[in-house]
Order: sequence, then C-alpha cells, then structure tokens
Amino acid sequence: MNLITNIFVAGVLMSYLGTGVASEQPHLENSHNRDHREVEHEEHEEHEEHEEHEEHEEHEEDGDESSVVNISSVQARLAKITVEALYAKKMDYQVYSPGEIKANGYTSYVVSPRVDSVVIRRHVALGDHVDEGQLLVTLFSERVAEAQGAFRIANAEWKRVSLLGRKAVGDKRFLSANIDYEASYSRLLVYGLSIEAVDSLVSGAGSKQAPLLGEYTLFANTSGVVLLDDFHQGQRVESGDSLIELTQEDTLWIEARLAPNTSIQLPLGTKAQIKVGGDVFEASVVQAAHTIDPKTRTRIVRLLVNNELHQLHPGQFADVYFLFETESPVFAVPESALMRSADGDWTVFVEENDKPETFSAKKVDLGRFFGEWREINGIKPGSRVVMTGAFFVASEIAKSGFDPHNH
Repeated sequence: MNLITNIFVAGVLMSYLGTGVASEQPHLENSHNRDHREVEHEEHEEHEEHEEHEEHEEHEEDGDESSVVNISSVQARLAKITVEALYAKKMDYQVYSPGEIKANGYTSYVVSPRVDSVVIRRHVALGDHVDEGQLLVTLFSERVAEAQGAFRIANAEWKRVSLLGRKAVGDKRFLSANIDYEASYSRLLVYGLSIEAVDSLVSGAGSKQAPLLGEYTLFANTSGVVLLDDFHQGQRVESGDSLIELTQEDTLWIEARLAPNTSIQLPLGTKAQIKVGGDVFEASVVQAAHTIDPKTRTRIVRLLVNNELHQLHPGQFADVYFLFETESPVFAVPESALMRSADGDWTVFVEENDKPETFSAKKVDLGRFFGEWREINGIKPGSRVVMTGAFFVASEIAKSGFDPHNH
C-alpha cells in the first residue's frame, strides 16, 4: 500500500514539473521576441533619422544651388546689368548740417551816431547799393553844435596866434591855441563829421551856404548794400544805436549748426557744398566755435562762400554738406547693388570665377554711408560684383528657387 502511494505521489510531482517547464518555455520565447522587436524598432528609428539627416543635407545643398543663377548676355543687356571687379579705394563722403546765410562781419559796416542825435533826413533806403563816401543820413545834435562852435573859436584863435608868431605871443599861448584847435578838430571827426564837413565850418562861415550848427551828415565808409535801416525821420537816437548796416555781398558767411556731440574734425579750409533751392555753391570753413550756443545747444561752424553774382542773400536757409575722404581704402558698392536674402541678410551678387554669366549671392556686412554708396565687408578683392541690375538677378534667383511643395 505504501509503495502504491509513493508511486502516485511521484507521478503527480512529475506531471506538475512537466507543466511548469512547458509553461516557462513560451514565456522565454515571448521575452526573446519582444527584445528582438525593440532592437529592430531602434534600428529602424536610426535608419529614419539617418535618411532624414541626408535628406536635410540634400535640401541644404539644393538651397545653395537655388542661390545661383545663369544670366545670358541678352538678359544682361536688356536688364542693364553691369559687373565690375571690386577693389578697395578711398571714398568721398558727406556730413550734413542745417545752416543760415549771414552777412560777412569782416566786410560789413554799421553806421551809428557817436552822440545823442535826432534824425533829420535819410538819403538811402533798404536794399540800395551805395558807394564809398555816399551820403547816408543827416542828423542834428546839441553836443555837435557846441563842438562846432568851439572849433570856430579855436580856429580863429589859432590863425591869430600863428600870424603873430611864437616869439610875439609866447610859448604858452602859442601851444595852448594849437592844442585847442587840434582838440576841437579831432572832436568833430570823432563825432562822425567828415574832414570836408569840418573844413566847411571855417571856409563857409558867415555865408548862406554854411551848414547850420549842430547839423551833420554821416557818409558811407565802404561800398555795399543797405542791409538794415531800422529808423524813422524825426526819431531821437542815442549814441551807438544802429541806424544803417552796410554789407558787401561779394562774400558771405554760412553759419552751420552741428550737434554738440559731433566728433568730426573741421580744420580751416575744409570744403563744403552749400545747397540753396536748386543751386549748389562751393564754400570752405573759416571759423569753428569751441563753445556751445546756450540757446540752440549747437556748435557753430562758419564758412565763407563766394557770391559775386549776388545769388545769395543774408537770412536765407541753406543745406550744408561737409566733404571728407576716408583715411584708408574701403570696399563700397551702390545702394542699389544690395539685396536682402530670405534670411534677412544683406547680400551682393558675385559672378563665379570659373563660370561666366553665373551669379551667386554673397552675404556682406554693411559699414558707413558714402552718399549713394555703402561700405561693405566680406568680399574678396577683385570679385566681380553686380553694380546695376541687382534686382533682376535677385528675381531670377527667387524664381529658380521656387518649390511648389514648400520643402
């Protein structure tokens, strides 16, 4: 009985062990299959990434090719495309400043009374051209009348003493008479009377043609144009008041106003162009202020312009362009030769060395302005650059690079 029982137990155990081994085998197989699939998935992803990378590189290469275009000689002629070898050279450039035309202070003359007076009559009007020695304005002054009377007395005394002689009158009286005469004569000249006017006080004394005491006339000490005559007949004016301003318009000043932080150097003789309306004039710097105008907060630079044809007049506004030259050679192209790329970079079009009539876009960095030209960096010396017609080249490149699938 025990034997039969042992045999039954052993059979159950064998059956159980066989079932466990059988169930474990599929589990191992499933694990193996899952690992294999994962490896295959990873390899597939790596393959796809590799293909995508290659496709991206090919796309970039295609993009580079799309920035190159062939332009036939017929197209170049019709589009007026010009190509020039680019070399560094010194460039002229301008600095702008607003300006105003002023009278030349060194050739202008202000007519003013030397003593308090009353205006009797004027002899010229605003804008008149006057010659040296011409009558300008007649005035009356009590002090001048007193000085003229004192001169007549001193003149008579001096003539009397001179006739008697030094020995007869003595040194003191002789010297005193001479000094009084010269002092009274000089006083009238200082008051503004001409030498002829002073002499007429003696030669015409007692005649009807003799000028009234106290009345005197101011003359033009220089030729020029009446630029200012701010007075009225019968008006009382004080000593030093400006009655008439005369200026010679053959040369005029231009006062240019620069920002106080402008760092440009303007030595004497610096050339400039003055534009007034549609006319252009040449000028040169004659003075540069070292202080800032407290009212306008600007730095004043004075230029001299030739105005022999009298085309310019004080009070006009002008555009001032100071002319300079770069200290060292630079690469520069016309503004029209610069084009924006799809990335927003500035480019110029360069003809391939080994492929005539084939142009490619080259990125450049921009520098200073030279009027209608612009400084560029990033181009090799001698490169053949499109100077005119760049827009046509850009449109041709844009057409050749168009992709309907937007890849």
